[in-house]
Amino acid sequence: MGPENPNRPNYPLRPAATPFASQQSSTPFSSSGPAVGSEAPVFRPGPPAASNFQAPPFAGGPLVGTEIPAFRPPPSIRPGEVVRPPPPPSYGPPTSGFQRFPNPPMSSAGQVPPPHISLTGQPVIAPPTRPPPGPASPFSHPQPPLVSMGSPPQSIKTGQPNPNIPPPADQRFSTPIPRPSSQPSSPPTGTSYPAGRGTYPGYANMQPNSVSQAPPMPPASFQMQQGGYGPPMQSSFPLQRGYAPQAPPTSLLAQQRGYAPVPPVSTSSGLYSGNQFQQHGIAPAHQGLAEDFSSLSLGSVPGSYDAGLDITALPRPLDGDVEPKSYADMYPMNCDSRFLRLTTSGIPNSQSLASRWHLSIGAVVCPLAETPPGEEVPIVNFATTGIIRCRRCRTYVNPYVAFTDNGRKWRCNICSLLNDVPSDYFAHVDASGRRVDLDQRPELIKGSVEFIAPAEYMVRPPMPPLYFFLIDVSISAVKSGMLEVMSQTIKSCLDSLPGSTRTQIGFITYDSTIHFYNMKSSLAQPQMMVVSDLDDIFVPLPDDLLVNLSESRSVVEAFLDSLPSMFQENMNVEAAFGPALRAAFLVMSQLGGKLLIFQNSLPSLGAGLLKLRGDDIRVYGTDKEHTLRLPEDPFYKQMAADFTKYQIAVNVYAFSDKYTDIATLGTLAKYTGGQVYYYPNFLASIHKEKLKHELTRDLTRETAWEAVMRIRCGKGVRFTSYHGNFMLRSTDLLALPAVDCDKAYAAQLSLEETLLTTQTVYFQVALLYTSSSGERRIRVHTAAAPVVTDLGEMYRLADTGAIISLFSRLAIEKTLSSKLEEARNSVQHRIVKALREYRNLYAVQHRLSGRMIYPESLKFLPLYGLALCKSLPLRGGYSDVQLDERSAAAYTMMALPVKSLLKLLYPNLVRVDECLVKNEEFDTKKRLPLTVESLDTRGLYIFDDGFRFVIWFGKALSPDITKNLVGEDFATDFSKVSLSQRDNPMSRKIMEILNQCRKSDPSYFQLCHLVRQGDQPREGFFLLTSLVEDQIGGANGYADWMVLLFRQVQQNA
Repeated sequence: MGPENPNRPNYPLRPAATPFASQQSSTPFSSSGPAVGSEAPVFRPGPPAASNFQAPPFAGGPLVGTEIPAFRPPPSIRPGEVVRPPPPPSYGPPTSGFQRFPNPPMSSAGQVPPPHISLTGQPVIAPPTRPPPGPASPFSHPQPPLVSMGSPPQSIKTGQPNPNIPPPADQRFSTPIPRPSSQPSSPPTGTSYPAGRGTYPGYANMQPNSVSQAPPMPPASFQMQQGGYGPPMQSSFPLQRGYAPQAPPTSLLAQQRGYAPVPPVSTSSGLYSGNQFQQHGIAPAHQGLAEDFSSLSLGSVPGSYDAGLDITALPRPLDGDVEPKSYADMYPMNCDSRFLRLTTSGIPNSQSLASRWHLSIGAVVCPLAETPPGEEVPIVNFATTGIIRCRRCRTYVNPYVAFTDNGRKWRCNICSLLNDVPSDYFAHVDASGRRVDLDQRPELIKGSVEFIAPAEYMVRPPMPPLYFFLIDVSISAVKSGMLEVMSQTIKSCLDSLPGSTRTQIGFITYDSTIHFYNMKSSLAQPQMMVVSDLDDIFVPLPDDLLVNLSESRSVVEAFLDSLPSMFQENMNVEAAFGPALRAAFLVMSQLGGKLLIFQNSLPSLGAGLLKLRGDDIRVYGTDKEHTLRLPEDPFYKQMAADFTKYQIAVNVYAFSDKYTDIATLGTLAKYTGGQVYYYPNFLASIHKEKLKHELTRDLTRETAWEAVMRIRCGKGVRFTSYHGNFMLRSTDLLALPAVDCDKAYAAQLSLEETLLTTQTVYFQVALLYTSSSGERRIRVHTAAAPVVTDLGEMYRLADTGAIISLFSRLAIEKTLSSKLEEARNSVQHRIVKALREYRNLYAVQHRLSGRMIYPESLKFLPLYGLALCKSLPLRGGYSDVQLDERSAAAYTMMALPVKSLLKLLYPNLVRVDECLVKNEEFDTKKRLPLTVESLDTRGLYIFDDGFRFVIWFGKALSPDITKNLVGEDFATDFSKVSLSQRDNPMSRKIMEILNQCRKSDPSYFQLCHLVRQGDQPREGFFLLTSLVEDQIGGANGYADWMVLLFRQVQQNA
C-alpha cells in the first residue's frame, strides 16, 4: 500500500556518508583510542579540577543521562609510549577517584566537512573547501557492540535490590576492543556497500548523522555491564545472524564518581525536528546494545570520529511477528492468538498499577481469521438443549467454567454465578471435577467454537448473500479500462459466490443520470431504465432489480458482456453519485447485503455534491489542518448510518488520477464495516491483475452477514472504547453488516474497581451472524489472563504486535482532530513514558544509569513506533503524501489484522539474484534490515509490504539476469516494462517466488514495480522512502530515533 505516482518529486536521495578523519582540534584527547587489557581497569584518581569546556546546545535533552564529569581530562599519551596493563581490578566499591582510559592523540589530517542536509533529505552539495579555522571536532556515532545481558534472578522482587543474592556465575562485562586510530579513506575492495555508511555509486555523498562543527566537551563513558552485579570478565562480541562482524567500539573515558547534575535543557522533541542533531551541532554516539535484559548504552562523545554508525546490533523484527509464548503455555485452552491478542497478558490488580502502564491495556480481535487446514473452528449444535449460557451475564459455556454438585451445576467464570445444568446436558464428574464426556464436548476444551443458533436468536429469517454493484460509467471509467476489467472479473466469479442457489445480485450504473437494470429471468437481455430526476429518486420495477443469480444467470452474464461496449462512446464527465447511492439503498433496504461502489470521479451532481477542496499547503501546521482529512459533507455519514441500520455493508473501489475526496467517500466503508480499495492513476494495462485479484477475493471469501459483536470480560474490568470500521449500536455492541477474515477491531480496557480480588480475568468475544448457507451462528472466542501485582510482569507479558495495532488506530483517529505532528508525537510520548517507567524499575538495582533499558518483549517497539510515524497516514506533511492517498491508507490500516499491519510497517526485503543463478530453493526467512546499506549494487532484491512488490536492480547486476527477467528491453526505462513469465529458468523462478509471497498473504495483490538503482525519481519514490531505518524527508533514522528516545527517557527519570 504505497504511493503509485512516481512522477512526484517528493523523495530523498539515498543517504550516504564518506568516512573521514577528525580535523585538528584543540581538544587534547580523543575517545577513539584503544582500551587497554580485557578487563575493566581501576586507575588512581587524578587531581580534581573544574572543566574548561562548555556544553553546546542541542535539541534532544541531556547528552548522557543526568550527569556530567567534573574533572579535567588527562593529557594524551605520546606516540610510541608503552602502556602497562593495570593491576587486577578489585570488586568492591572504589575508595576514591576516577577510572580512566588513556587516549591517543587526534588525527591531524583535515577533511572536508559533510554537506548540509536540507529538511527534505536533499543534500546541498558544496565544493571542497579547507577546514574552517578554530577548534572543530567532527564526529558521528561510534559503533554499538552487541552485548549479552542476563536477566535478574527470579527470586529478586522486581524493583528491589536484594543484598542476600550472590552474583550469578555467568555474568559478563564487555570491554571496548582496540581499534585503528585512523579510518580507511575508501570502502574495502570487493564490497559495494560497506558496513558503515559509505559512498554509494550514483548518489551524492551525504553525512546524515554527523556535523563538522561542535565545541569540545569532556566525554562520559559507561561500563557495559550485565545487570551490574557480577565480576568483570573477558567478553567477546557475539554476532547477530545475517551480518558481517561489526567494527570494534570506540573506547570511552571511564569514571565512577565525581559527577554533577546537568541543568535541564528544553527539548525540541519529535520525529520531524529539522534534523535536530545536525542543526545544533551534535551527533549522537551509540555505544552498545544488550539483548536479554535488554539494555542499550547511548551517549554523545565529542572528539570521536568514525566511518559512520554500524547499527546492525539494534533489534529488528527480521523473523516477522513474534507472539509471546509464555502466555500461550500458561493457558493452553485459550483461543488462538489469530483471533484475540491482548496488549499485555498481565492484567493490573489496581488502578494505581494500571496508571503506570502507558501502552494502553486493550485487545485486538479478528473474529473470522483464516485458520490453517486441520485447525478449523468446531461447530456445535445443542439442538433441543438450547445454547448453555449464564443466566446473569449471558456468558457462553467455555473451557473455564467449573462444574460442581456432581455435575448438576456450573459456575460462570465471568461473574461467578452458579447455574443449573440442563438435564440434556448433564454428565457425571470425576474426582478432579472434570466431566466424563469432556472429549465429546468441544466447547469445554477449545477456546474457539461456533454454536448453531436456534430461532430465538433471529429477528427475521436469515438473509441470503446479496451483492449489489454501483458503477460509475463516466468517460474516465471507460477510458481507463476499469469498466472492462470489472465486468470480466465479476463474470468469472459468478460460480464462486458464496450462498449457492440463495445468492442475490443487482446492478446500477450512473453518470449524470441513474441507470437501473431489469434482470428478470424470463428476459433474454436486461432492460435499462434511466432516471434523470436526481432530486426525487424513485425505483422503477422494485421487484426485478434484485434477482436470484441461479435463476437469472444468463441475463446477468449478457449484461456483463455488453456493459463495456454499452458505454464505449460515453463522453459524459459528470457523476451523480449521491442520488445513485440513494437509489441503491432503496433497492437493498429490504434484505441488506454488500454494496460494491466503483467510483472514478468526484461526485458532481445532486445530493452529496463534493467540491474540489484539494490539498492546501497553507493549512498544514495550523489548527485547521485536520479538517482536510474530515468528511466534507455529512450526507455520507448519514447514508452510512442508514446502510448499517438495514444491514448493508459498503466497499469502496476508487479509481482516479485526480482528487476524489477519499476522506469523505471512505466514511461509507468506515461506518458499515467495509473497506476502501484505492487505485490512483488506474490503467487496465498496469493494474488489471491487482483489481482482478482483490475484487475476486472480496466476492468469494467467506462472509458473515448481518452480524453483531460483543466482548465480555470479568468483574472489575470493562472495555471503554472501540476502534475500527463499524457502527457502535450501544455502549458495547458493534454492528457489523458484513464481516470477513481480513477485518480486525481494537478495543481499550479500563479497571472499574480500585482493586481486583480475582487471580484471573476472562475475556469472551461473541459474534452473532448469518452464514452464507443461511444458518444463524455464534462464534465464541474465550481467553484467560492472569492478574498481576507487579509492573515488571506486565512488561514481561506485553505483546508488541497488539500494542502497535492499537497505537496505529489511536494515532490515525488523532489525525482527524489534530495536526499530523501531534499524532506522531503522541506515539513517541507513549513509548518514552513506557520506557521511562520500566527504567525506574531496574536502573538503580542494576546500576544501569547510563543505559536505555527495555524489556525483551518490547525490544521491537521503538522501531515499529518509528515505522508508524513514517507510514502514509502519519508521514511528513503537504509535500510527502497526496491527500487521497493518505486517507485511503488510513481507512485500510484501521481494519488490518495484526500480522498484515506489522508487515506493512516493516516490510520484507530479500535478495534473490543468488538463488536465481544457482536455481536454489528460495528462503523467505533471509530478510534484510530496511536500510540502504542492505542493498548491494551487484544484487537483485524484492521489497514486499503486503500491498506491492518493488524489484530493485543493482547497477552492477549481471546483464544476463536482467535480460532473462525483462527481455530485450532491459536497457530501457523500467516504468515502461512489466514483469511477466518468459521462457527461461530465471524468469520462471522469480515468478514462482512472487507467487509464493502472494500465497502467504492473499488479502491484497502485490503489483510489481521494477526499479533500477540510480533511476530517479522512480527509485526514491518506490523504494528509498520506504526504507524506514534511514532518514526520510527530514525524519530521523533508526539510530537517531533511539538516541532521541533515550534522551527523553533520561529526563525526569
